[in-house]
Amino acid sequence: MTLKKGISIIGIVALIISCATNPFTDKKTLAFVSNDQLFPSAFAQYNQVLSESKVITGTKDSEMITRVGQRIAVAAERWLNANGHQGYLDDYKWEYKLIESEQVNAWCMPGGKIAFYTGILPIAQNETGVAAIMGHEVAHALANHGQQRMSAAYIQQGLALAGNVALSNDQQALGIFNQSYGVVSNVAGILPFSRSHETEADKIGLHLMAIAGYNPDEAAELWKRMKANSGGQAPPEFLSTHPSNDSRIATLQELAPKAKAEAKKYGVTSFRPIN
Repeated sequence: MTLKKGISIIGIVALIISCATNPFTDKKTLAFVSNDQLFPSAFAQYNQVLSESKVITGTKDSEMITRVGQRIAVAAERWLNANGHQGYLDDYKWEYKLIESEQVNAWCMPGGKIAFYTGILPIAQNETGVAAIMGHEVAHALANHGQQRMSAAYIQQGLALAGNVALSNDQQALGIFNQSYGVVSNVAGILPFSRSHETEADKIGLHLMAIAGYNPDEAAELWKRMKANSGGQAPPEFLSTHPSNDSRIATLQELAPKAKAEAKKYGVTSFRPIN
């Protein structure tokens, strides 16, 4: 098998499988792993994390995480129903947990399992800041970004295999290929793919938080605090899975008015106080 033939076969398979259009991005997405397979695995991983962590319950902060999460979930369902996608969330099993940890992190598993770490709360600073983080993380799940990243990884591995098969009789060329392929495929493919997901999640997250009644202007302010917390220590954008802080802040400021306009369609003309 030649390298060109191997790449063509993988490309054809990817094209055939990439037939589902995501309602939040209006894009066709890779889906080598179905939600029927992905969700149970994600739920099991989530339960394992909880079993190995100190989960905070019965506090104002834990109640806030649940309250914000529920509002974001309702906003997502309102948007989906209004745009003709009833039932999209039927397999989601929403759950919101606050975990005691110094990590500045929060995440949402495919299928709606959400974790916030106490270390991110001082940067969130207020409930609206939490909503900005929550909207962004939930957006990743709604846009099937986890599914797409897994599918992209399969393609990356498949191309590497095809290259090794095609060059198996030329050890010098094979060595050069294996040394360079990982770097090139990451910088030219996987990292930009991940950065585009972050920008998509920012846009969707702004709309969700606005529909949920939270001021989307606060998202840019949140990322200014994130930037200050990082101390400016970040790799160049082209070597990162995330946009640079400055790029993200500018994008959020540009998108906030559009999120407000979207929220008006659902009768949201004012937002909850920031406190």
